[in-house]
Amino acid sequence: MRLHLMALLASGPAHGYELRQDLEQLLGAAYPQPNIGQIYVTLGRLEKSGLIEGEEIEQTGRPNKKTYRLTDAGREALRVWFEETADEPRVRDEFFMKLALAPRTGLADQIALINRQRRQYLNTVRNLSKLAAAEDGGNRIAQLLVEGAMLHLQADLDWLERCQEELEELE
Repeated sequence: MRLHLMALLASGPAHGYELRQDLEQLLGAAYPQPNIGQIYVTLGRLEKSGLIEGEEIEQTGRPNKKTYRLTDAGREALRVWFEETADEPRVRDEFFMKLALAPRTGLADQIALINRQRRQYLNTVRNLSKLAAAEDGGNRIAQLLVEGAMLHLQADLDWLERCQEELEELE
């Protein structure tokens, strides 16, 4: 989340609630929104590391608020982040570890695990479809996020089918 907040600050100073609103507006309801406490903890850490600077702003009749802005070091860290590629193969998939280890434990049936995971993925696809319908052309970034998640889920469903076929051949 640190780099996401820093990227939002690249367009100008903001306080934590504004940053949360910006994330919600940009990514829509499909993106799990961080709580405001998490945002402020992250902002504190970024400030301590010199990637952002905070400034107290006086408000009449209200408590002061603290706005944050990106430092030169923060802008450089963002530039590096944008140049890096995202290389995260899913070889440490938690579900696959359950599937691989189930026969050794005798505590779970592999086909039952696959079926339970398939139901979970299908429920998630249904929920994402509802979110996509709710967006209905309004927020293109949010639509792309939902579409990408649904494509990943479809690939996961195809992979579950492949796992089941392989396991049934072994029997």
